[in-house]
Amino acid sequence: MSDTADKNWWRGAVIYQIYPRSYLDTNGDGIGDLPGIIDKLDYIAALGVDGIWISPFFTSPMADFGYDVADFCDVDPVFGTLDDFDRLIAKAHGLGLKVVIDQIYSHTSDQHAWFTASRADRSNAQADWYVWADPKPDGSPPTNWQSFFYGPAWTWDARRGQYYMHNFLPEQPDLNLWNPDVRAAILDTLRFWLDRGVDGVRLDAISHCLHDRDMRDNPPKPVQNPRKPGDMQDQIRTVGLPETAGLMTEIRSVLDEYPGRFAVGEIGGEDPLGQAVTYADPDTTLQTAYNFSFLFRKPLDPALIRDTIEDGLNRHPKGWPTQVFSNHDAVRAPSRWGDASSAFAIQLNALLLSLRGSVCLYQGEELGLPQADIPFEKLVDPEAIKNWPRTLGRDGARTPMPWVPDEEYAGFSAQEPWLPVDARHGPLSVALQEKDKASVLHWTRRLLTLRKAEPALKLGDIRFLDTDAPLLVFERINGDDHLVCAFNLAATRTPLPADITGDMLLGRINTRPARTLEPHGWAILRR
Repeated sequence: MSDTADKNWWRGAVIYQIYPRSYLDTNGDGIGDLPGIIDKLDYIAALGVDGIWISPFFTSPMADFGYDVADFCDVDPVFGTLDDFDRLIAKAHGLGLKVVIDQIYSHTSDQHAWFTASRADRSNAQADWYVWADPKPDGSPPTNWQSFFYGPAWTWDARRGQYYMHNFLPEQPDLNLWNPDVRAAILDTLRFWLDRGVDGVRLDAISHCLHDRDMRDNPPKPVQNPRKPGDMQDQIRTVGLPETAGLMTEIRSVLDEYPGRFAVGEIGGEDPLGQAVTYADPDTTLQTAYNFSFLFRKPLDPALIRDTIEDGLNRHPKGWPTQVFSNHDAVRAPSRWGDASSAFAIQLNALLLSLRGSVCLYQGEELGLPQADIPFEKLVDPEAIKNWPRTLGRDGARTPMPWVPDEEYAGFSAQEPWLPVDARHGPLSVALQEKDKASVLHWTRRLLTLRKAEPALKLGDIRFLDTDAPLLVFERINGDDHLVCAFNLAATRTPLPADITGDMLLGRINTRPARTLEPHGWAILRR
């Protein structure tokens, strides 16, 4: 069991996200596994992060690559065994790393035993464990609700003679979390993993957990160039219902049975921050909410950062966000914001690690990996295939981690991987960057060391200074300790104003000409 003396360890922590299918393959099947993560825990600890978040590794038919769970309390054989997970926990804790895992409570796989029972007939003990509804008189679906991926959120099931709801793929039926028995079963799942020693959970799609019980249609939403039908609806009947806060309170009550454990919620929908005010109160519900504001918006400019952070402070002053620039669902930040240079990748990590809140650092972000280019015939993501070429972010962000440059699959596997290795990633491999003290990897380690050493960066308040674009400047304040963080968000030189002074802690600043930030230059100073 991990040391839980500091109940608020998560506040300001940096969590390294691992997508296990793509981290390291140890058994030669082309798919990463839990032993691969164990093998690389020393590398992760040496980065200077506080913990790891492992994306789903549970029993699954892999229609959505693990986010369609067929058994919440077991490991899929492709990833290993429960014994492997226990070894992972033990080694991580021995290295001082916390372990956070995904939990998917809004839906299951259609191959879960619960769904098999529920679809059998309308009178069995689990008949009401999923969202079932009769068709309209003309046989059409009960509502106009659309799935997040594509097409209607309803699929006909002949055995029940009813439709079942799915916010995502048809293979991912939605649980009926209005049913107290379902909630109890989900909370037992949470206890199962807490008993095994996990330090926290990331709650996937948690704002999708409840649906409108009156089965009212979603109103239309005017939108230009929609990617899929769901974009044309204001999904107020299916996402972000206020009553979801009650479920968050129940989850928090279980977490509080285990000192030092926490939850971060993936809160989406039309107004994620508004939902976070209700769902993510560090005192009563989820300790922190996953900030979507930077994942899908561009361009990167001072207004995006300042407006987002200040909006959060104004609307949710008690909140503690978790900041992210990249993850397994979004185009990698260097490509999304249009610059694959190492200078830009270093600046992005410096900015991310200087913001107020906790941080999730996605695997490969410490290397500055750009989005991988996946040809259509190599795509495996059902959303990307269905909506090609409009939504290619998921496969391109999930390709294998490059460990060495001179092997066919960059040291990830001895066999052809489940997704191809981008040719641009080998030269950015860990082995090559280890040898280069000016690499993104070494700069990321310096930044993580600084953040851990400076309470103002980890826990302090944030205050933005009035400067003209492309300059972004803010202070991090902890008592009498004031740090100034300055970033040139342009690809041209930018003078640093004369009143921005202090002792250099870390940065990439040019003093010739005097006090000029180079393209994508930055500095962290102590006042």
